[in-house]
Amino acid sequence: MVDVFEQVEEEMRSERWKRLARQWGPLVGGILALALIAALAFWGYQSWETGRAEKAAVAYDRGLEAMQRNDLAGAEAAFAEAEKAGNAAYKALALNQRAGVAVSQNRIAEAIELLDQAVRANGDPLLADQAALKATWLLMDTGTLEQVEERLEPLAREGRPWRAFAMEAQAMARLQHGKPAEARQVFVLLQLGQDVPDAVRQRAQVGIAAIDNGTAAALPNIVRAQAAVPVPTLPASGAAAGPQTAPVPVQP
Repeated sequence: MVDVFEQVEEEMRSERWKRLARQWGPLVGGILALALIAALAFWGYQSWETGRAEKAAVAYDRGLEAMQRNDLAGAEAAFAEAEKAGNAAYKALALNQRAGVAVSQNRIAEAIELLDQAVRANGDPLLADQAALKATWLLMDTGTLEQVEERLEPLAREGRPWRAFAMEAQAMARLQHGKPAEARQVFVLLQLGQDVPDAVRQRAQVGIAAIDNGTAAALPNIVRAQAAVPVPTLPASGAAAGPQTAPVPVQP
């Protein structure tokens, strides 16, 4: 009798598993299929991204080599290729380099636009804020104080990676536009700040001293005089008289 009960229970369990398999089998199979498709799609995307990065890296290195040879046309073409082929990081880096080439040829407005594109190309604050800061430094020669302040305000917020440099730019812009008292306030914050690079802190101390002894008052006139001096452009051909150096990207 015990054997009969065990046999009946085994058959009931078997029937229950069959019923569960019929009920949930298609759903489980669909989930597994979706998981497999997602894994394959992720692998394909990763492979595609890797291929883009490798292609951009080759073009980017070719651009750097061209800059060392002072071949600005070749550098521009290579960086443009890296920008088009690369992922977000390489696109931002290539746009930064193109901006450096534009600055070396006195195409300041174009350089600012390229740096603005670099900001939009990559969401990483370390790269995006640096490009934004470079663009603002270039704008300081021609833009209004309001335009400069508007660009610097988000970069100078607490926690931003280039905050100290943005604050330094704020102080310099205010000095440039004849507002030494407002500039001094920023320099004091930089001098007393905890996470301020030593070089920025030292320049802040110099700025405070210049404001206090009155020599900073001459800065706006000096800046205007420098802006009035034409910037020499590079010859169209590579056979230039005298030694030349490759353009260096604008640094904050």
